[in-house]
Amino acid sequence: MPQPPETGAPVAPLLVATRPGLRRRLAMLLDWMLPDSLLGRLSVVMILGVLVTQLVGGLIWAVQLRSKSEAETRVAAQHLAHSAAAAIRYFMTLPPNYRPLMIQQLREMGGTRFFINANAGAVPVKSIGDSRLAGIAIQVAAQTLQEDLPFLPEARLGFAWPDGLQVSTDGLTVGDLPDNWVQHILLTKPNSAPVLVIQMQVESGRWIYLAALMPNPYFLDSDNPLWLDRLVLQGLSLAAILLLTILVVRWTTRPLAALADAAEAFGKGETVPSLPETGSREYVKTARAFSGMRERIKRYLEDRERLFVSISHDLRTPITRLKLRTELMDDDAMRTEFHDDLDELDMMVKGALQSVKDSDIHENRTEVRLDALVLRMIRDAHLAGHEIAFTPCGINVMAKPLALKRAIGNLFDNALYYGQKVEISIRPSPGTQADLVEIEIRDHGPGVPEDAMGTLFQPYVRLEHGRAQNSGGMGLGLGISRNIVQAHGGELLLRNHPEGGLIATIILPAR
Repeated sequence: MPQPPETGAPVAPLLVATRPGLRRRLAMLLDWMLPDSLLGRLSVVMILGVLVTQLVGGLIWAVQLRSKSEAETRVAAQHLAHSAAAAIRYFMTLPPNYRPLMIQQLREMGGTRFFINANAGAVPVKSIGDSRLAGIAIQVAAQTLQEDLPFLPEARLGFAWPDGLQVSTDGLTVGDLPDNWVQHILLTKPNSAPVLVIQMQVESGRWIYLAALMPNPYFLDSDNPLWLDRLVLQGLSLAAILLLTILVVRWTTRPLAALADAAEAFGKGETVPSLPETGSREYVKTARAFSGMRERIKRYLEDRERLFVSISHDLRTPITRLKLRTELMDDDAMRTEFHDDLDELDMMVKGALQSVKDSDIHENRTEVRLDALVLRMIRDAHLAGHEIAFTPCGINVMAKPLALKRAIGNLFDNALYYGQKVEISIRPSPGTQADLVEIEIRDHGPGVPEDAMGTLFQPYVRLEHGRAQNSGGMGLGLGISRNIVQAHGGELLLRNHPEGGLIATIILPAR
């Protein structure tokens, strides 16, 4: 029976072990979500930062605004309720017959904050709907009236819009009243404000009707933090920040793009202008380091070429002298062996020199018509009796003509050596919108064992059937072709055909 784990077992190693995996997954998620370019990534980060700041600031401001508006509404409702209680007490001291006369006098003379009416019953009031601040105001005002007038029944309170507001039991509305009765008490034009209606039964069959505005007539608007003017202001500020951010990021990353272009051009053997040493301190340091590295690599390549040329020149004379001396040997077998060794040494020296020169052809890029290049090779092969299948495609690429001819020619020559029948096809690479071009050369020879496929690009590596069919080769052609293709920003792939033979595929950028 399995034993339960000890409760005191350490978990720290487990946490430490899982943290790299978590960080790796997080990095993969960010790489998937963010754009590829540095400009895009910095822009997205800045945009998210500004948005988060705006949202957090708006949330804090909204909470403070709601708290402030709630406190102001409580104070205003309490003040208005005290005034209403005082007015009700005053009318209660008057004889019932005098109350309509006093109300009429107040309407004509003005000087009161309430529209007052005496009714025989409660008037139905159409509420403005659900509102947090309106509910708080009604609750506070009702509680204050209950405290100031404990001897009266509970008051009926509600907020209503002045349009169609009923003021008496016989159906009279605010719109039916003279303007001078309500124009200084209620706001009906141009933007109406909610009216607080208070109704209390002072005697049996006698009700006092009061209608008034809150001290802040438009207090309900303070409950909505998303005012149009605030949204417009935040939108303008966000647009300005984003515009400045994108401009600064573009100004910062433009030198990096120039540095990347220069590195790519230098890797392809093209002429690279000097990088301007202006901009941020980090970029200037990087540009100086790149310029120094470029000069060192150029010197190294030049020294390498001079070294191999001098070695070839210096070795040719002693090899020739040794061949002449072997002619003086009496032993024919010994003389033949010496000749073979010297021929092999001469071939190795020439092969090394050819490998250096063919991989470093100095020429400018130009538009190359692949059909014309391949057809010239096919014409020479037809004269030798080889069978080649090719359909012109009309595709052009930007490349170094001599170097590309050398790369394709090496593969073409290998196909002719190891298979009498050769098939050549040129087409846009699938799924790349014609940004890449594939040049495929297939022979009908014996193919290559899978375990030896990875060694074909190594210099002087030749398989058994290759030595049997082409004894004069040196095993340098595939390596030279791959170096030329890679210098063009492309790739050389080798694979066996299911029906036999080897397929060599050159993938080149169209432009």
